[in-house]
Amino acid sequence: MRIQPRQELLEIWGATVRTSWQDGKWQWGGRDGPNSISDAEQLLCILLPATQADFSLDRPDETADEMIKALRPLGTATQIPRVLVQLLTEYYQRYTDTSGTPIFSGRTYFQTDGAEPTEQQLDLDIVDSFAMSITLSLAAIGFARVFRTAVRRDEVLREIDELEAMASARLTAAMVGLLRSFAVNVFDIDSPEGQALCSMINQGDLPQRQVVAQLRRRLRQTIASFREILIGSGQVADLDSPNRLFECGWSWGIVRDAPEVETTEPIGSQPAGVAPEEPYLYFTVIAIDAIEELFTERTRILGLLNDEQQRLARALQLRWDLTRTYWATVATFGDGHRWPLEDIPWRTTDREASDYYTLLVTSLAVKGLVQERGADAELSRIGAILEELANRARITRRPFDQDPALHLHAPGVELRLQRSELLGGPTLRWTVSEFSALLLQRTAYIAGLLSDADARARLLDLADRVWDHLIIRRLDRGPARSLWDQPARAFRQLDTYYDAPSWYYTERVVQSLVTTVKVLRRPPLRSERLTEYALDLLNEAEHLYDMELLSGTAEGGPKIRQTLQVVRLSLRRAREIVHERPGTAASLAATALLSLDELNAARKDVAEAG
Repeated sequence: MRIQPRQELLEIWGATVRTSWQDGKWQWGGRDGPNSISDAEQLLCILLPATQADFSLDRPDETADEMIKALRPLGTATQIPRVLVQLLTEYYQRYTDTSGTPIFSGRTYFQTDGAEPTEQQLDLDIVDSFAMSITLSLAAIGFARVFRTAVRRDEVLREIDELEAMASARLTAAMVGLLRSFAVNVFDIDSPEGQALCSMINQGDLPQRQVVAQLRRRLRQTIASFREILIGSGQVADLDSPNRLFECGWSWGIVRDAPEVETTEPIGSQPAGVAPEEPYLYFTVIAIDAIEELFTERTRILGLLNDEQQRLARALQLRWDLTRTYWATVATFGDGHRWPLEDIPWRTTDREASDYYTLLVTSLAVKGLVQERGADAELSRIGAILEELANRARITRRPFDQDPALHLHAPGVELRLQRSELLGGPTLRWTVSEFSALLLQRTAYIAGLLSDADARARLLDLADRVWDHLIIRRLDRGPARSLWDQPARAFRQLDTYYDAPSWYYTERVVQSLVTTVKVLRRPPLRSERLTEYALDLLNEAEHLYDMELLSGTAEGGPKIRQTLQVVRLSLRRAREIVHERPGTAASLAATALLSLDELNAARKDVAEAG
């Protein structure tokens, strides 16, 4: 790959600190001002690489020099982790009210059509904050756990204890928030929602009743599993009718009439919800991604969840299973000739259509395919969809004047937060412009799942081209240079320029780079054909080496003995790695063959001269 994620992440670290650390104090808020989401994204620009890409800030003795250099304004290798502990503690204090209840409002991220929102509206909890808080809190607790092993001073240990307690409380509250934001929208097949869903998935022009029967048959296990939802929202009892369909996922906030979740953890009050019990694709995807963090190897090994959080995590995992199964089924429904997902753009049940929705459904479908089937052929079809989306979004193609595709990037896709107007103001809007960054992340993720070398190479090439586009969109001047997002640099049709960074967008880019790091750290793909070739070379080289020993070559001069020693070590190494790295093994065997041939040729020359 042309992307060098380690170097790019270090550059982002340097730019983040240069922008945020001024006069010995952290400056919260970027382009959109401070709120519970933006401030978490700002911290995650440093914490995600530190905790998920093994940049080792929590182990001062192992911190690389270039990492210390990037974060030099924060101090030395031993000072940097303590400063991060203090910044995290400050974040948790900022977003906890006087009653001890964590704050999950969107505040400055909320938008309207012009009218001023009420304070009640600005205080509304939103799923984006729940999801970001899970990611941040797991990173913070894990960071503190590892850093604790390198600390001896009581004062610092007390700071770590305080951070862990606050992060754990917010983590629990965020998990409860997601449990109360889960939505199952049930509708008749003759309703507008039912007609929209049937139209989207019926790629074979079959009779509607046949389509409904087939879909319900493929979803029968999912439908039965809804009976296991016993806490939080999403409890339904009217799915048995053959004339009813549904969709599931996460609404934008706590759904109306969502029951409180009983918990022994000190999370404060649980506010009443106003969001409709209808899933939004954007909030569903970010919730799914956050829930996956609860089950990672790192979370398990470090024991980041207490007993109560593990109970809540199991309830969230059930919703995660139901959601990924549902969307994978709907996205790939039919006889396999053409998936609904391949009919771009995706159309939602409220008849909204966008390439961005296709990208979101792609994210959900992949998670289901990996769990259920995950064959290379199916993942390659997803990869082809991503290539098409890159073209349609003018990431890998030149835009034309007044190109509507540019709205994906600026201002982005606008989501209307239905029922938010019930609190006295206008309907709130939520704008998402992450298309390019999300495309890079999903492309790298799917490339890492493929076992076919050609298909993987094609997706990695797409990732490189998307990265070339993202590089152009960096801010290029001022303290925020090397951060995002400046779409007007990539699209001359846009004329709005920014000086301050968007932590929302920059954090998405960091996520994609961390995903790329994980992909590149996996062992190279194994080719049976290459393995057979390497074994053939190795067998011949070992046989010729044995022949040299039988001929008495090893009794020659020191230079000859040294050559045979190198050959022996090369062949031993090649034999050890031939099944894991056949290309390297073949190269070692080929080099050994050349050395053996030189010895054989030299011996013949001596014989002929004599």
